[in-house]
Amino acid sequence: MTTDTATHYCLNLACGSARGQVAAVSQLLDAHGAYIEQFSVFDDHTTERFYVRGVFSLRTEVQELRHAFGALAHTFPAAQWQVHDLAEPTKVLIMVSKFDHCLRELIAQWRRGELKMNIVGIVSNHPDLANIAHAEGLPYHHLPITADTKPAQEAKLERLIADTGAEFVVLARYMQVLSEDLCQRLHGRVINIHHSFLPGFKGGRPYQQAFDRGVKLIGATAHFATTDLDEGPIIEQSVERVDHADTPQHLSQAGRLVESLVLSRALRFVLERRVFINGMKTVVLR
Repeated sequence: MTTDTATHYCLNLACGSARGQVAAVSQLLDAHGAYIEQFSVFDDHTTERFYVRGVFSLRTEVQELRHAFGALAHTFPAAQWQVHDLAEPTKVLIMVSKFDHCLRELIAQWRRGELKMNIVGIVSNHPDLANIAHAEGLPYHHLPITADTKPAQEAKLERLIADTGAEFVVLARYMQVLSEDLCQRLHGRVINIHHSFLPGFKGGRPYQQAFDRGVKLIGATAHFATTDLDEGPIIEQSVERVDHADTPQHLSQAGRLVESLVLSRALRFVLERRVFINGMKTVVLR
């Protein structure tokens, strides 16, 4: 089948495990004229949850298929599903403080078409990185915060998320902890980068802590933000080898590189609809 003129979609399904689910899904797609290009599944025996990611092309309207799949999914235990049009960029809001390395990498990959998203704005509690946003023609929202103004600041943030239609919020070294209530309301939508191969070296001066302990590997972890600080479901991790000769400055430089890599890779997985939250962990279907 030639798919040049077809529209590409991604089907995501998470449900309780049962016999015949792969056959039922593939048969329904075939019956509606879908050409399946990718199809990945995972059955988690510990939680008895079943996950499907399927990419397919379709020359006809997708609404009839959506309706039919809704009826099929209703027969699966505790099913959650979506069909995404892959031609539509996902709306993403990026939050930063003063560090710019993750922001610059995300913008560079977005400009190259490697991250299929629409950056609807950049939010910061500092004015320092406004020049980057202005140079890229992106809206910059300076929302300063203190302990006393945090509820009002987060209310403005929530309004901004709603007004821009952002589906995901990326904390690209945003050095503030989101409130418990906000984390709950944005469950599964906030992606954070942590300067460690979790768990380890939490809090301030992580690279000084790593230096003091004489580590041989440093790393970074991208995860969904939850009410537990830096404990959310992990999306992606990576490490970089270091040794006794590296200073805290060298560790910080290496850390910035791995942070940028891990965050951009995690966001790509999310944008490609590969990531499912499975309790306190994730399933990432390749």
